[in-house]
Amino acid sequence: MELKKREIMDLEKGVSKENKLERGLKARHLTMISLGGAIGTGLFLGSGAAIHSAGPGGALFAYVFIGIMVYFVMTSLGELSAFMPTSGAFSTYGTKFVDPAFGFAIGWTYWFSWAMTIAAELTASTMIMKFWFPHSPSILWSLSFLALIFLLNYLHVKGYGEGEYWFSFVKVSAIVVFLVVGVLMIFGVMGGQAIGFHNFTVGKAPFSGGVIGTFVIFLATGFSFQGTEIVGVAAGESEDPAKNIPKAVRNVFWRILLFYVLAIFVVGLIIPYTNPNLQSNDIMVSPFTLVFKRAGLAFAASLMNAVILTAVLSAGNSSLYASTRMLYAMAKKGQAPHIFAKLNKRGVPVAAMVLTTIIGMLAFFSSVYGDGSVYLWLMNSVGITGFIFWLGISVSHYRFRKAFLAQGYSLDLLPYKAKWYPFGPIFAIAVGLIVTLGQNFQAFLAPHIDWGSVLAAYLGIPMFLCLWFGYKFIKKTKVVPLKECEIEFNYAEKND
Repeated sequence: MELKKREIMDLEKGVSKENKLERGLKARHLTMISLGGAIGTGLFLGSGAAIHSAGPGGALFAYVFIGIMVYFVMTSLGELSAFMPTSGAFSTYGTKFVDPAFGFAIGWTYWFSWAMTIAAELTASTMIMKFWFPHSPSILWSLSFLALIFLLNYLHVKGYGEGEYWFSFVKVSAIVVFLVVGVLMIFGVMGGQAIGFHNFTVGKAPFSGGVIGTFVIFLATGFSFQGTEIVGVAAGESEDPAKNIPKAVRNVFWRILLFYVLAIFVVGLIIPYTNPNLQSNDIMVSPFTLVFKRAGLAFAASLMNAVILTAVLSAGNSSLYASTRMLYAMAKKGQAPHIFAKLNKRGVPVAAMVLTTIIGMLAFFSSVYGDGSVYLWLMNSVGITGFIFWLGISVSHYRFRKAFLAQGYSLDLLPYKAKWYPFGPIFAIAVGLIVTLGQNFQAFLAPHIDWGSVLAAYLGIPMFLCLWFGYKFIKKTKVVPLKECEIEFNYAEKND
């Protein structure tokens, strides 16, 4: 009787005698992951190129516009993951509320995206370390940092949580300091005379790139926001997801406002878009570094190098975690080889982690082709996939809500309700489609089409469609009718 009682208590906590993922992520982990989880090289490095290409006003508009889309995606994900927390969030939701083939394609696309992001971030790490050790081999740093993030994820889910907590703490602290210094400079308290809005009127500013220039940087802006959705993946291993997921989602609004929009605004005010250093991908001339140098802080380059290295390791840590959990979840549902569903005694899917790590080793090719060119190609190749799985989240949420009501359930039963439904998911779907299809249209307007650029930019689309329709053809799947969508209120107790 005592044993039976204990088993029931374990089930109520989402654990059983079977070896399952452990709910080891605490509220503070989720909060910091939601605040700083996606702050990486896209913001620290890519924001300068965005301002240079589109002007300060164009870059600000792009970040605000894509930021609104991402916020609506996150409110959709918040409603889904608070009600149905699972480590394979996007694949599971697509399978249950759209079509098993759709869920299959979303899951494998997500895995590919984050596995490739590991390679991109490791390549960036070699660029950073060469600031201090210019003649060192790239493979030394790629291998060392890959081993570090593998170890953090291998030990326990708390290893990922603690690593991400402190990585994010450093990034968030650095951006807060940057914003304080920047505002003081704008008003003339630091770095000489007050700057005001002068740089918004230089040359063709604030919209120097025009409509086309602003649209072109949407993809790079989207890459900066990628990782926001990891909160949904982490829901499957978090304590009390019905309470903590909504809290984490609410933080997203403030993160977008403070850490992206405000940072771009400050950089645009202080550094003229005509500054040639903005178009460089060199860590030493990150727009954040330029601002600190202008404030008279001589150690700016070394400081920002250390912060950006932290951001890179954080992104790599999150990439390995998210892609591993997605592969594990798909294997549990028979959408990936069963070996990837096996866990060690600490509840970590080691086989899935090893395969993902092997893909991350693509970064080692940077020593052959050059660090900068490899990083840019990898960033472009995964940029579009972010919009694809954001589309998947929005479509899944739109159909989930309709299925929920069609089956006679009250919205009061939801732990978190997405605001602005149905406008939110519809807006996200529309923007996602436009950016996905048109983000590299200028490549087709040139006298000679750059097929390498086209391939890197659009690689995710044919891959997703082949996965979707290939699975659909083989398995003969159909779109799930609303009244037949699987809605389980005890999902958190029955699944990982």
